[in-house]
Formats: sequence, C-alpha cells, structure tokens
Amino acid sequence: MTGRTRGPRGNSLYGPLADPSADAGYPAGHPPRVGFFTDTSVCIGCKACEVACKEWNALPVDSPAGPGDPAGPGADGDVLGLTGMSYDNTGALGASTYRHVAFIEQTVPARTARGVDLGMPGSGPPGADGDAGDATEVRWLMSSDVCKHCTHAACLDVCPTGALIRTEHGTVLVQDDICNGCGYCIPACPYGVIDQRKGDGRAFKCTMCQDRLGAGLMPACATACPTESIQFGPLDELRARAAQRVDALHAAGVSAARLYGHDPDDGVGGAGAFFLLLDEPEVYGLPPDPVVTTRDLPSMWRHAAAAALTVAGTVAAAFLGARR
Repeated sequence: MTGRTRGPRGNSLYGPLADPSADAGYPAGHPPRVGFFTDTSVCIGCKACEVACKEWNALPVDSPAGPGDPAGPGADGDVLGLTGMSYDNTGALGASTYRHVAFIEQTVPARTARGVDLGMPGSGPPGADGDAGDATEVRWLMSSDVCKHCTHAACLDVCPTGALIRTEHGTVLVQDDICNGCGYCIPACPYGVIDQRKGDGRAFKCTMCQDRLGAGLMPACATACPTESIQFGPLDELRARAAQRVDALHAAGVSAARLYGHDPDDGVGGAGAFFLLLDEPEVYGLPPDPVVTTRDLPSMWRHAAAAALTVAGTVAAAFLGARR
C-alpha cells in the first residue's frame, strides 16, 4: 500500500495508519490502542468466552435455526437450538453472538512417531498398524472468532447516522441508541461480522467491552479464558508477543503456524483483533486477503462525477444543436 485516501468525515479510508484514534480526532493524550491476540493453538473449545460475553453484555440466546423455528429457540429466544452436526451451537458471529468458537474436524496423516511395542493387537482398522496403508488420524482445530476492529473499518465509513464510531481505545463501537437499522454496515464488512438482530432491526457486534475498558478492566472474554488463548492488551505489545509465539511453534516443529490480521500493510490496515492459526484462513471461515470495501469510494465518486458531466455535456450539446 502507498498513499492514504480520506472519506467524507476526514478519516483515512485506506493505507498505512499508525493511530486510528488520532485520525478520528482524539487528542494526543488518548489511551494506547488495545486489541485481542487469539492463539488458536491453545484453544480447548470450552466456550467460556462465549458465555462470559453473553452474560456481561446481556445478549439473547440465538441459534442457526432462528427464533420461532421448531428446530431452534422458542419465540421468546430463551431456548438454545442445536445445529445437529457439531459441538458448535452458535454457528457464526451475529447480532447476538459477539464471540463464536469454531470447531473444525480434520482428517490428517498420522504422526510418524511410534510408541513402545507391547506385543498387543492393534485397536484400529486393518492396515492402520505399523507402516501398512495410509494411516490417518483426526484432529480438532478450535478458534474463538470475534470482530476484527479494523484499522480501516468500512462499516464505520458507510454508516449514515454516525452510530458507528472509533473510540479512544482504537476500537470500533456501535451506538445502538443512534442506529436506525439501515443495514449499510452489513455488506460493508469484509469479514461478515456485523448483523441486524431479529425482532429489533438494529445492528450489533463486539464492543470489546467498552464499559469495562473505561473502568480499567479487561474484556469479559479475555478474563474468562482459562488457557489464555484470548490475550488482551496494547496492540503493539500483542503483535510482538505473537511473533515470538510463532517462532516458538516453528522451533517445536509446528510449521503450519501463522499469524492472520496482524500486518498493518494488509487490506484493512491491520486488525485490532488478530489470530495465530494452524491452517489456512479459509479453513477457519476467514477471508484469505480481506480488503476494506470502501477503499475505492473516492475514485468511484470521481468516475461517477465525470460520467455525469459527460452526460450533461452531451444533453446540452444535443439541445443546442436542435435549436439551430
């Protein structure tokens, strides 16, 4: 990325940006930017983060089946529905699920390390013992997904009422008392995070527990995580810690470990919530190369204006020619 472009509110739409809060107009003394580093290599899928998030934010129960569906929660939204095909009952991030723990089951080649031969018959299917056949095993990948609190947040840029704002902590917040339910933010998000709540109409997403940050507390999900898979703190410190963690995993032979969303030069200017993954982003349901959807707005407006002037000029010329 090279230069920066600016939106109608004067904020940067695209390009490197060291301090999004200052870009939004906060004075020099504002708090440092904070964020999440989610290390999926130590996630155990306990869903403590989901429960803590729902309890602290008083979020209603939701389900892939939807309210009123016989396979899902009741009309009052107080009964949890089941997907019927996974331990993952929430299915995806949504207006009532700010943290979502994904369960991904994979069949992978069996590890080559051999145990001690006790002379006992194997418990697996024929051909799975020793070197016979193509031995495989099952592994689980678990990851707690969340809003990325992008450096360049398209949801914020397209909001017509100013309901979406950049906070002093660098996070992106929906002011639900200002949201008019227009839904423009939903297709603008390159990650498909923000959504409208059924029966309400307004848009909701992770707030990074803005109320707790103001009181000097960590977000509820990071506080509840028993393995420290979800780490919270100043974003610069988290990025340095994440790089050390990847190096340690590589040294331990986990060559597939990689960071996602940490790079300030990526298509969203770096995420405020980034991840250590053990496989390709698509395996976790994440876009491989996200780009802020409002990046090309200035050039689009320029092209639209040029087209309008061309049409106006053509009509004027035709009108003047007809008068002759």
